[in-house]
Amino acid sequence: MVNDRRPRVLSGIQPTSGSFHLGNYLGAVRQWSAMQETHDAFYMVVDLHAITIQQEPEQLRANTRQAAAQLLAAGLDPERCTIFLQSHVPEHTQLSWIMECIAGFGEASRMTQFKDKSAKQGSDRTSVGLFTYPLLMVSDILIYQADQVPVGEDQRQHIELTRNLAERFNSRYGKAFTVPEPYILKETAKIYDLQDPSVKMSKSASTPKGIINLLDEPKVSAKKIKSAVTDTGSEIRFDEQEKPGISNLLTIYSTLTDTSIAELETRYEGKGYGALKTDLSEIVADWAGPFRERTQEYLDDPETLDSLLAKGAEKARSVAAETLAQAYDKVGFLPAKH
Repeated sequence: MVNDRRPRVLSGIQPTSGSFHLGNYLGAVRQWSAMQETHDAFYMVVDLHAITIQQEPEQLRANTRQAAAQLLAAGLDPERCTIFLQSHVPEHTQLSWIMECIAGFGEASRMTQFKDKSAKQGSDRTSVGLFTYPLLMVSDILIYQADQVPVGEDQRQHIELTRNLAERFNSRYGKAFTVPEPYILKETAKIYDLQDPSVKMSKSASTPKGIINLLDEPKVSAKKIKSAVTDTGSEIRFDEQEKPGISNLLTIYSTLTDTSIAELETRYEGKGYGALKTDLSEIVADWAGPFRERTQEYLDDPETLDSLLAKGAEKARSVAAETLAQAYDKVGFLPAKH
């Protein structure tokens, strides 16, 4: 029998701040939208991962709804992919305990993000959750039998851990998990901080002036673009070494308009940086305006939004429960009688 099942992908985004920024969208979410056409796609708001740093409960609830609304506004269609909240599928944490029990302490402590954050905070202020969250991430992936995980290069280490633990479980207890492949988004635009184009645009590393938030008013984004750091000289050309600031603006322009960098260099030949920044401000405003409106429509109708998320969780649980039952059986847990 020919297997015509589409490859399954799993990815997630944290609800740690209200608005997505341009780096989130161009670096990940835009690709998710395209992948729902070619893959059996599972996308989640990872609210469990969010609490590895302290959250205000009401703010977390608001941010979680806002993240879900933005995923829908960005083109994710509940009829073509599965969208849900991580905390609505308890099988994630149930499988995570098994993964914690087969992972080595040294293996977990070598995870780069844990090493970086615990070194900054000190061990007394570093939660056990920060140490074990890569094992929850492993479970997020394995519980859906994902074939591929779309990630940036910086997440490759987590995929290697997932593969190692899936193979370890399968060899120790018998095959229960698909061993996933990283789906490195090579063609993805990497968007940098507007004020410091040596670092990626991110909520944790960037200054407020360096980030374009998708839900900001157009005039706020325009001001940030117009005050973006540029480079010596006035020539508009793509050169990440010599002209990182202008190269970043060209990348944003190119990605939002599907225009090649070479074409933009020709278009702005002999023009100053001001012309590029003014045009880019308008392009961002024209793109973000409808996105903000669609997001607000979902937020204004929380019943519909919650209903979509409940249906997504139901679809996700139908897969997750089957995987967990198989894993529990392989480990040797007695099945619960109903």
